[in-house]
Amino acid sequence: MKLKKHPKQKTEIPTASLADIVFLLLIFFLVTTSMNPSKGVGLTLPPPGEQIEVFKKNVLNVFVNQMGAILVAGEETELQNVKEKIQKMREDYKKEKGEEEEIIVSLLAHPDADYKAMIDVLDEIKLAGATKISIAAPHF
Repeated sequence: MKLKKHPKQKTEIPTASLADIVFLLLIFFLVTTSMNPSKGVGLTLPPPGEQIEVFKKNVLNVFVNQMGAILVAGEETELQNVKEKIQKMREDYKKEKGEEEEIIVSLLAHPDADYKAMIDVLDEIKLAGATKISIAAPHF
C-alpha cells in the first residue's frame, strides 16, 4: 500500500492586519504617555487689587548685572553671602519697625544677565526667608 504524499504547504505569517496593529499601538502609546512641559519659575503672584504705595526705605534692592556680579543694598556680594546679608537686613528692619513689618526684597536683573545667575539669587532670597519679593526689570 502506497501512501499518498501531500504537497507541503508553505507557511507564512499573515501581514494583512499588521498595519492595523501598528497603528493601534501607536495610538495607545500616544494616549498613555504623559509629557511634562517645562514648569519655569514657581512664583505665586498676588491677586489683582489696589495699588499700595511703598517707601524706598522699605525696599531692599538686589541687582544682578550683565557680568553676573551681585549687589545687595549697593554692596557687591558673592552668591554664597546673599542669604546671610538679606537675613541680617531683614532682622535689622524688623527690630527697627516691629515684628509685623516685613521688608520687600526687589530683584532687578540686567536684560543681558545670565538667567541662571538670576535664578540662583532668587533661590538665595527665598532661602533667606523673604516673603515679599519683587522681580522687576531695570530701567535703562
